[in-house]
Amino acid sequence: MASSFDRLRWLEALSPGNFALVMATGIISYAFDKTGSPALAQFLFGVAACAWVILVILSCWRVIRFPNAVRVDLLNIRRVFAFFTLVAATDVLGLLLNRYGQTYWAIACWVLAFVAWSLLLYLSFSVLTFLTHEHSVNVVHGDWLTSIVGTQSLVLLGATIAPQLGQYGGYMMIEIHMLWGLGLIFYGIFITLFCYRIFFLTFKPEDTSPLLWVIMGAAAVSANAGTSLIVSDIQMPFLTALRPFIDGVTLLLWAWATWWIPMLIIFGVWKHLVRRRPVQYEATLWSMVFPLGMYAVTSFRFGLAADFFPLEWISRVMVWVAFGTWCLVMTGMLHRTMGALRHPT
Repeated sequence: MASSFDRLRWLEALSPGNFALVMATGIISYAFDKTGSPALAQFLFGVAACAWVILVILSCWRVIRFPNAVRVDLLNIRRVFAFFTLVAATDVLGLLLNRYGQTYWAIACWVLAFVAWSLLLYLSFSVLTFLTHEHSVNVVHGDWLTSIVGTQSLVLLGATIAPQLGQYGGYMMIEIHMLWGLGLIFYGIFITLFCYRIFFLTFKPEDTSPLLWVIMGAAAVSANAGTSLIVSDIQMPFLTALRPFIDGVTLLLWAWATWWIPMLIIFGVWKHLVRRRPVQYEATLWSMVFPLGMYAVTSFRFGLAADFFPLEWISRVMVWVAFGTWCLVMTGMLHRTMGALRHPT
């Protein structure tokens, strides 16, 4: 029995943030589909779908086999927000399913993601409110911003499936406009804390986690969600009246996401070249790949919405940057996995 328990240590320690692998793979697939590389898009779609199924099975197994470990994660301020990767991953998978004609499965993905988002939202903010204090919280924790990514991913998929909902499409459009605004409010709260912590308090190499890239990713996905609202066919006058506001905020969000890319690169250079911390695989690296892919998609769609051609070229460059990073991280993950299989502990 003891040896069996030891063999499952990896399952007990399974991070809820592993769904970032699906997020990263799926959004790059979506970007390749938009920029005219269907073969790569289909390959990555297959990888994302298989990874989602495997991670759902493993997560359910973990809930059954190690319920205490799951409870600890859910009540830990440094891990509870990582569960929002399930929401974003499910929505990204829904976008791809809808793209390949599986509308009903895409709707099912939105429903599942919305239920998970609703439960996680109030749980995570309750943990943030009641189980932490000012000396125990490191506010430079990118998983906090995963809640914004999850919120805005509901907008992206909701705008895509709304035309297939018939008479309920209008309800969906109202819902996703509210979700977009809610995501902006959350982003404003968290980014204020992040900027204060990064720029005005002591910054250490261990603070420069790949999760910091979620700062850029949350802005990019919010801009992409705003673009979805801009290009949607809205028949409600009071929603149409919001278009100028959405246009302006979407432009600001894209500019803000763009500004962060060189800054995050500087953080990485400082950590690995100046402070000489080694580069090695960690699961949080997928949270760096996803923002790159999302930025490529956002640039492409915003360029179409604004009729500004240079953004399409930015998108075509960034999608290959994202894919190159995906290949490096995937290589690191496979190497780590093979090593663990050869030398189990």
